[in-house]
Amino acid sequence: MTRNEAPHEPPTVLTIAGSDSGGGAGIQADIKTIEAVGGFGTSAITSVTAQNTTGVQGSQLLPIEHIEAQIEAVIGDFDVQAAKTGMLATSDVIETVVEYAADLPDLVVDPVMVAASGDRLLEPDGEEAYEELIAEATLVTPNADEAAVLTGIEPTDEQTAVEAGEEILDMGAEAALVKGGHIAGEDVMDVLVTDEDVRTFRHERIRTDATHGSGCTLSAAIATHLAQGESLTDSVSRGIDLLARAVRYNLDVGEGPGGVHHLVEIRERAARTETAEAVRRLVESFVERDVGSLIPEVGTNVVGATPFAERIEEIAAVDGRLTRTRDGIATGRGVRFGASTHAARYLLDAREIDADYRFAANWRYDDAIGDALATLPGTVVTLDGPLTLESGIEPALAGVEDPAVVVDPGGEGRVPVTICLATSPKELVERTEHLLVAVA
Repeated sequence: MTRNEAPHEPPTVLTIAGSDSGGGAGIQADIKTIEAVGGFGTSAITSVTAQNTTGVQGSQLLPIEHIEAQIEAVIGDFDVQAAKTGMLATSDVIETVVEYAADLPDLVVDPVMVAASGDRLLEPDGEEAYEELIAEATLVTPNADEAAVLTGIEPTDEQTAVEAGEEILDMGAEAALVKGGHIAGEDVMDVLVTDEDVRTFRHERIRTDATHGSGCTLSAAIATHLAQGESLTDSVSRGIDLLARAVRYNLDVGEGPGGVHHLVEIRERAARTETAEAVRRLVESFVERDVGSLIPEVGTNVVGATPFAERIEEIAAVDGRLTRTRDGIATGRGVRFGASTHAARYLLDAREIDADYRFAANWRYDDAIGDALATLPGTVVTLDGPLTLESGIEPALAGVEDPAVVVDPGGEGRVPVTICLATSPKELVERTEHLLVAVA
């Protein structure tokens, strides 16, 4: 017996860039990102580099006729919906890409000039040649250093980033995204400039040097979203969100700083089934252990984060909370993502301190539980002064080694609460059992 095929038709995205033998940037980063976002990645390799997480050891430019042959092979067979450029290396390569720009519906130009390691990736004569390519671009995505080379304006704040973006528009581009990773400040500020308006995207800066491939990943993500028919603003917004998460959950590979996690959003979605199931098993375990004596009047929520969770909707939780009834413990309406706001937020706060925290539950607090906490392995953090659960627990956890429990003793209308944190379901059960003994 044979089966009928069921083909899928993702939009095709073309990347024209250099190859990175280290796998973190260039063609390799582009293809990974395009496929992760939902496109079909095709490529035209401009140069082959020998590099890794510590730097670029060498590069070899491919013959122009071979670059042309790759582009023609792709556009001659595939319905390319968007393209992006990366390392083009020389003016000859840039001029070659310009010749094909009219055949590329949406073109994202990432004007790669210097690698994150500091190694130069563009010959000086290529800087002037970029003006022709920029005139063909749907979007140009320079960092601050590249924007300064292209426009003569060094972005140091939002206003100068806008001025640099406007200068790029004057060169003929439809839009410019001046990236803020190299601009000093507590937040990363990316400024999107179009003829219609200016949109500023802000993200908290992540303390890491593992940014290898960040520009490639962002431009590839944006190009793929454009290929899927999304608006420019939405494509940029989603690309920036992906990159922020990819940098935070970077890949610790190689002897250097490592690289961004191109597949982080796929990994997050893939972990949801396992995470939800872990929360369901926790609920079953708590019912078996008859934790009714620990459940406060407001009820208990049990929450679990995927390994890459950043938002409430990425936290699995009991829909309706655990509550005490005459017949035992009511377990709500099952488990779903986004069902909790309070407990999910506490867990996200804990993950800002240490992303290994995956699970949490809120139990009641009284003197007996306070006594039990004195012998609980791990650090007990008690909120006092202006700090409450409502204000967030991240400040209270900062600098604390191995926080296991956060206690809000209540007051001014607040119910006393014990928040158990854990890196695994087993650890959450063990900490809950420790409290259960105290109130038995």
